[in-house]
Amino acid sequence: MITDNLDEEGLEEKVREQIEKSARHLFGLIHARFVITTRGLAKMLDKYKRAEFGRCPRVLCTMQSLLPVGLTDIPMTKTVKLYCPRCEDIYNPKSSRHGAIDGAYFGTSFPHMLFQVHPNFLPSKSYERYIPRIFGFKVHDIANQQRWQDQARDRFETKRIEAEENRTIKSRMKDVDK
Repeated sequence: MITDNLDEEGLEEKVREQIEKSARHLFGLIHARFVITTRGLAKMLDKYKRAEFGRCPRVLCTMQSLLPVGLTDIPMTKTVKLYCPRCEDIYNPKSSRHGAIDGAYFGTSFPHMLFQVHPNFLPSKSYERYIPRIFGFKVHDIANQQRWQDQARDRFETKRIEAEENRTIKSRMKDVDK
């Protein structure tokens, strides 16, 4: 198939589908290696400049261009995600076409390699954060702490009840065994 010497007409449908699937997989793995070569980085830099992979959905990133990244180098594990170099976070692609691409076909190193080779395109990190307000007043930090304490108390209470129920069940089982 790759060298164009395969007689596709003489193959069964299942065999031909398997060969095509394997060829797509091989192409994807080759792509992961190509995008970190000098030529590959140059082509991907052009796409980054044109924002072909989309823009960061975070308002405070001011429409920063995104780059594709894999969460793992192991094929058929996770789909491709989009990395924002300004907020240093990852996002799911909006396009269903991009959402079906294996993340290993870009690799975990690509965006970071691009900025190692072209550091002048690395945007300044965004330190600006959204501050929640009620009627214009900043929500006091003690409110967050109290919510956290309430949640921790609820988790502790749930664990305590479960432990008590387990002890009750064990003691009943001992009584039955006697």
